[in-house]
Amino acid sequence: MTRITIIGAGVAGLCTARVLLDRGARVHLIDRARQPGPQGCSWWAGGMLAPYCEGESAEEPVVRLGQKAADWWAQHTTSLQRCGSLVVSPARDTSDLTRFARRTQSHKTLTAAEIEALEPDLGDRFATGLFFENEAHLSPRTALAELWRGLVADGATFDQREADPDARANDGLVIDCRGYHARADMPALRGVKGEMVLLSCPDVSINRPIRVLHPRVPIYLVPRGDGVYMLGATMVEGRASAHASVRSVLELLSAAYALSPAFGEAEILEIGVDSRPAFPDNLPRIERQGNMIRANGLYRHGFLLAPALATMVADLILDAKTPEMFHETTA
Repeated sequence: MTRITIIGAGVAGLCTARVLLDRGARVHLIDRARQPGPQGCSWWAGGMLAPYCEGESAEEPVVRLGQKAADWWAQHTTSLQRCGSLVVSPARDTSDLTRFARRTQSHKTLTAAEIEALEPDLGDRFATGLFFENEAHLSPRTALAELWRGLVADGATFDQREADPDARANDGLVIDCRGYHARADMPALRGVKGEMVLLSCPDVSINRPIRVLHPRVPIYLVPRGDGVYMLGATMVEGRASAHASVRSVLELLSAAYALSPAFGEAEILEIGVDSRPAFPDNLPRIERQGNMIRANGLYRHGFLLAPALATMVADLILDAKTPEMFHETTA
């Protein structure tokens, strides 16, 4: 088979490379950095594989396709944790929890005592909550590193350079997985700014992602192990910036303190910012023009939908099967 070139070694590019390699293709990746790192949007992801929770605001394909993600990541990473997700809200915002329950599925309602039994360090601060026991989470940085090492071990080749748009026609079949950096070639693509904080707080022991509903500052907290937690994340439309705003960071930290006062003694390890690539419907797209295939628009669902997106790309190339998220283009 002709070598397939993938531009971009974030979660979309690495997952696509893995699926194609497993199906017998020869894969060559091009990225400005040889290994995954802070230069990529995927580095700053939450790593929650929570299709049912996402159903509160996401479209139906996110819930349906996302249900396959945990099994896929279990085959390719050692960091997957199947501990479920817990959704809570302050007492004054119980209407938000009721609405969340109505818009989602596959959860059960917990009492204050059941929440405390599940997560003792939350104490009795929440009178009720929702437990999504079939959801999972992973460490994005571990997962990306393990994907990269596995691809190298199995024969994929890498080229550390910026992709030259004028030279792509000479690369045979090319898959563009550059995320927000592909916006010049995909005019409908927009960036949605997200901010996160990485905290070290050994005094807190939380075992699963916690979503705290709030009408103004909803947050999620994801355990990374060894007392480290990822706290995120904002969604700011219409502006791309390499820096977090003071207001966003203050709101995130205040929400963490409300979740557990012990976070008042936490150490801030990192403050991160990324620009998530998204289309108007917030669903991924696959486009093809000649020898160029573009797979993009994972929005806030990178690790949740990347395996499904990669499988669709492989089906298009190897089986001539039109993907569910295929968009015709003549430009």
